[in-house]
Amino acid sequence: MKKLSEGDFAVLRGPFESGRQSPSNMGATLFLFVLIQSLLWYLEFDFLDNTTYPNAKEIVTYHFWFTAVLVVLSLIYSVPAVFYRSQKVQYLLVILVTQNVAAVSTYILSVFSLAESYYERPEVMLNTFTTATLLFGALIFIVTFVRFYLLLTKGEFKKGSKRDLFRGDLEAGIKSNLPSIMIGSTGLVFIILFLVRNVQEINMDLIMLVVLPILIFFTILFVLPEQLVILYCKYRFKSFNFDRDGNLLPEDLGAEGNLKHGN
Repeated sequence: MKKLSEGDFAVLRGPFESGRQSPSNMGATLFLFVLIQSLLWYLEFDFLDNTTYPNAKEIVTYHFWFTAVLVVLSLIYSVPAVFYRSQKVQYLLVILVTQNVAAVSTYILSVFSLAESYYERPEVMLNTFTTATLLFGALIFIVTFVRFYLLLTKGEFKKGSKRDLFRGDLEAGIKSNLPSIMIGSTGLVFIILFLVRNVQEINMDLIMLVVLPILIFFTILFVLPEQLVILYCKYRFKSFNFDRDGNLLPEDLGAEGNLKHGN
């Protein structure tokens, strides 16, 4: 992407221009997610007594330490004196935290819930389910990332482009993201058919505890490529960062690289 200029990424400054992803707002988000991450991990721990998912205890243990590190860092990077000096690291942390909450925790809870409702040969059934859903998730990420890159090379994220003018338009969004949506929809159909064929008793609670979290898992993987490209822009362009007074730096600042006002 070094062949692309700052103007090719201009539309991606939108969340910063609106203030929605300002360092102070992301700091408040990180502070809030300290509680959310802790609560979701506790739910995983609470499932251990009932779930038959293979290696559940090891999964929860490893996830505890990963979450604990993110919680500590979230507290540190919710402090203005820290995040204004290290905005790029703060944004990376926001990506990790959102993925931990909406992808990792929701996925773990969904497979643990499914394991509570299936007792015959759980290793075979759950390994098949895990492999298939992770494969669909990987395909969504890859297809979305490739599509995102192709749109960048075509100038679709320049100021004044159709994507700039219609970025919030639902129909345009569905049309441009159709390949990823088709993969996700196919994955959801597979999940529902899998539940019908393999789980003894299907009820609305099980659907909500398995299908909805997997849908969230697919959605957050769909968002991840844009998060990573914005992180790339924060490292490459000064204009994707803020000064210490909380003002977004202007475009066309010339040299790329680290900031005096916020690395």
